Amino acid sequence: MARLIHSMIRVLEEERSRAFYETAFGLAVADRIDFDSFTLIYMKNAESGFELELTVNKGQSGPYDLGTGYGHLAVSVEALEAEHARLKAAGLAPKDIKELKTPDGNAARFFFIEDPDGYKIEVLERSWRFR
Repeated sequence: MARLIHSMIRVLEEERSRAFYETAFGLAVADRIDFDSFTLIYMKNAESGFELELTVNKGQSGPYDLGTGYGHLAVSVEALEAEHARLKAAGLAPKDIKELKTPDGNAARFFFIEDPDGYKIEVLERSWRFR
C-alpha cells in the first residue's frame, strides 16, 4: 500500500517560512538539502511521520502565483479554542472558528490560517473523522 510521506510547497523566504511552521505547528527541520538553484527543507513534528517540504528556488524574487488549484493543508488539534488563542497571541492571525455540519449529523469544527506565502492551512478539532 502507498503511504503519504510529504507535501511540497514553494516558499519565498526560508527563515520566514521555517519560523512560521515552527511557531504555528511545532514543526522542526528534519533535513535540509542545498542545491545550486534551490533548497529543500523537510519539516515535521513528533505527532506524525508526515513531512512538509519547503522548496526555496534561488533567484525567485516575487511571490508565487498560487492559482486556483491549490486548496489547503490540514492539521488536527485536541483543543481548538486553546490553539486558536495561542496562534492569535503569537501574532499569526487565525481566522474565526467555524462549524460545518454534514447531512448525516456529523460536524467539523475548524479555522484557517495562512502562512507567509499565502498558503491556507485548516486547523481541525480532533473528532469524528479528523484524528
